[in-house]
Order: sequence, then C-alpha cells, then structure tokens
Amino acid sequence: MALIEIPILSYAIIVVALALFFDYSNGFHDAANVVATIIATGALSPRKALIMAAVCEFTGPFIFGTAVAQTIGKSIVDISTFDVKMIDLSIALLIAALVGAIAWNLITWFWGLPSSSSHALVGGMVGAVLVAYGPEKILWKGLLYVIFVLFVSPVLGLIFGTLFFKLTVYLSRNATPNAKFFFNRMQILSSIALALSHGANDAQKSMGLITLSLVILGFSKTFHIPFWVIFACASAIALGTASGGWRIIKTLGSKIYRLRSIHAFCAQTSSAAVILAAALLGGPVSTTHVVSSSIMGVGAGQRMSAVRWGVAKNIILAWFITIPASAVMAGLSFFLIHLVHPKI
Repeated sequence: MALIEIPILSYAIIVVALALFFDYSNGFHDAANVVATIIATGALSPRKALIMAAVCEFTGPFIFGTAVAQTIGKSIVDISTFDVKMIDLSIALLIAALVGAIAWNLITWFWGLPSSSSHALVGGMVGAVLVAYGPEKILWKGLLYVIFVLFVSPVLGLIFGTLFFKLTVYLSRNATPNAKFFFNRMQILSSIALALSHGANDAQKSMGLITLSLVILGFSKTFHIPFWVIFACASAIALGTASGGWRIIKTLGSKIYRLRSIHAFCAQTSSAAVILAAALLGGPVSTTHVVSSSIMGVGAGQRMSAVRWGVAKNIILAWFITIPASAVMAGLSFFLIHLVHPKI
C-alpha cells in the first residue's frame, strides 16, 4: 500500500516543503544566536540586526560551499536504507526525521531554550531509521564523527571566548572612553561573520535531505546539490531569521551574562571562527551551542561568578537531551505512519 496515492512529484513536494519549513524554523529558532548580543548592547536596533542577519544567512551557503550537506546526506545513515525500489518507505523515513526535528525546534522555542537544530535533525534521522530497520543501517563511524563535532565545538567556543576576551582586554588596556563606540562598530563586522558562518553551516542540512530525496525519487542520478535547492534553503533560513525568535534572544542576550559591547564582540568573533571552520570541514555544528558557550567563556574570562551558571546548566541539559528527544519523536512519527499504512 502506498503512503499516499499521488504522483512521484508530489512526494518530492512534501519532502521539500517539510525541509524548507525545518529551515525556516531553524532560522527562526537560531536568529537569537546571531543577533542577541548586538541587540542586548544596543549596537543595532532589533529590526536592523535581523535584516542584516537575514541577508548574510542567505549569502553564506553560496560563498562557503556545501560540505556539510554532503555529511548530512551521506555519512549518518547507510544510503541503501533509502532504496529507490521502496519509495514509500524511504520517503516515510525522511518525513519522520523532519517531523521529529521540527517538533523539537518548536518545543524548545516555546520554552525559550537555545537547543540545537543540528542535534534535532541528526536525532530525527537516527530515530526514524532505528525504528524502521534497527541499528544495522546507522553508519556509526559517521554518526560518531558528527556527535564528536557537535559536542567538541561548544568546548572550543568556551575556550576561544575566554582567550579572545582576555587578549582583547589586554590589547585595549589603554583605550579611551570611546572604546564602547569602537566595539559597537566592530560588533557589526563580527555579527556579519557570525551570520555568514551560520547560513553556511545550518542551511546545508536541509539541502542534504532534499538532495537525498531527489536521488530516491529518481530526479537525480547522483548526490549533487542543484542550484535551486541551495537558493530555496538559503531563502528559507533567511526568512526564518528575519522573523526572529524573541524568547531565545532574551535568554542569550541577558540571562547567561550581563553583556557589554566588548563581551558581545568577543563572543561573536569566537563563535564565527569555530562555526566557519566547521562548515569548511563539513562538520554540522550547532550554532546555538557554540554561541552559548562563547558567551559563557567571555563571562568566565571577566569573572567566573558573573556567569549565571543556573541558566547555563539548563542550556547544557538541553544539549544532551536534544538528540535522544528528537530521535524519539521521529521514531513515534514513523510508527504512526506505519500504523496508518502497515505495508511501509
């Protein structure tokens, strides 16, 4: 029995629509990562900050390539899982993975928790495949690499944030009272770098799934990402960013550490360096986690007691539960699809 009795083209439309909605929710959810600090310090108004970020988010994937999309599409799940002879099952897996990731994004947005869209998508893919096939179809080496990158990158953000803040303080030790104006202007540059790196890394994750669906459905013979996929995913994440996720902006901008201009500049610069390096190496890192840890690192570089570690603890908890939580949601989504269509 088919999942839905509609033409092959409609399968593609469903997956593309869900993937673009995931990208939109990713931008909406992660807008805080890019603009929270620059808004909190008053360097830019919220509207200007979001528009600037959206433009850069759109541009990022065109500048820095699609290495992350290759990782998402080919390195986590055995490609034979998505058998072109079993289109219904393969599309059901992709739909379940995206539904699980989207659901977790919306839940954490509602509660104002800066969780990871990257973790959610990886968890969604793993959860759906585990329920459908069991562990033998998971590429454990590739999955462990992705998990390693996802968990090491915040540590690097914390370290770089602390070191870069201390270096910046040392270099500006004889600064005039105009230092705040200088760092406010520098924040614009660091925010542009952060938005470009976020767009380059996060927009690619949906590109990987869309391209995978095109291969499954026979629209593409090889895993090659078409221009229209890059354009559509870049547009979706840019629109999501322009919409802004104010609950998370508030958490990142004021609840972890009371930011001043120098702190925001250092956190943004440290985050951008880690995220862009990962994008070029094909590592799907979490912008949310890197920015959060960079803010913690900058605060700790100023004074350990100044960081609100209670809020930080809740964020760290979200880091650890996102992959299993989104995996469970994706697994349940696939199970429900199977109940409706038992032959899948």
